[in-house]
Amino acid sequence: MIFRRTLMGMAGAAVAATLMATTAMAQEVTLRMHQFLPPQANVPKLVLDVWADNVEKDSGGRIKVERYPSMQLGGKPPELMDQAIDGVADIVWTVVGYTPGRYPSTEVFELPFMMTNARAASSAYWQMFEKHMKDGEFKDVHILGTWVHGPGMIHVNKEVRTPADMEGLKIRGGSRLVNSLLEKMGSTPVGMPVPAVPEGLSKGVIDGTTIPWEVTGALKVPELVDYHTEFEGNALYVLTFVLAMNKDRYESLPADLQKVIDDNSGLEFSIFAGGTQSDADGPSRQAAVDRGNTIVTVSGDDVQAWRDVAQPIYDEWIADMKSKGIDGQALIDEARMLMDAYDK
Repeated sequence: MIFRRTLMGMAGAAVAATLMATTAMAQEVTLRMHQFLPPQANVPKLVLDVWADNVEKDSGGRIKVERYPSMQLGGKPPELMDQAIDGVADIVWTVVGYTPGRYPSTEVFELPFMMTNARAASSAYWQMFEKHMKDGEFKDVHILGTWVHGPGMIHVNKEVRTPADMEGLKIRGGSRLVNSLLEKMGSTPVGMPVPAVPEGLSKGVIDGTTIPWEVTGALKVPELVDYHTEFEGNALYVLTFVLAMNKDRYESLPADLQKVIDDNSGLEFSIFAGGTQSDADGPSRQAAVDRGNTIVTVSGDDVQAWRDVAQPIYDEWIADMKSKGIDGQALIDEARMLMDAYDK
């Protein structure tokens, strides 16, 4: 009887040990993902959470992705890339232009009137990342995705139809090239991360902002300005994004979990992310329409005046790239070729 109880005790201990081992295996890896938008914004909700959920599912529960929105791990949005490099976070989503000049090749997609289709541009971006940037500008991180948003536009407290209408306005610009464009139109560019835009508008620190439609809802922009200016055809501008992972963290994963990460990253994910952001423009635009805001669409010959103001930015950018040993014109030609090929 004593022997039987001993056997049962040993069996129970074995079962408990097995359950503990299974639980440990189920949460083998925890990855902390950090970004600057609130969790209800479109990118976290429609892109980052989808990516994280798929990784968790495909890993059989062995990877857990903890999501930290709104800079909950500390720091400011321009510090996100360094947080990925230094291991403060395992994965970050960030605007590349938050660190101006650090990743110069990405700016080819941020040139004015360069982009017509977010999926095509995101596809071209990933292909050019692998060819030109992976082992160069981005050698210190493991990049999971590269994409752009839908058409960037102007949201402001007065009607804007021509570049001259921008004169004297204080406008939040999202990147170095956007700021250059604003200066050429006589505006004063104001550096400001996206989450600071509502306060900037409500306090009069800025008269308007440049962002795509899709983020306006989370920031309550249609409630803070009454006018929006969009462009027919090529976008006034776009920003480039990356989803970046700490290199050592990625390389420390077992091969099968690296494959889970790889299978959910890369070209197809980049196209999905850019396309999803662009698709979210429609509902946010409709919300502004429903509020009775004025939407100006610059079309036809009226676009040329804006293009004329923007043209010197190309010349300046090519010269700037040359000073860094980069053939800017070749990047422009390659980006256009790849985007055209995607659309066919």
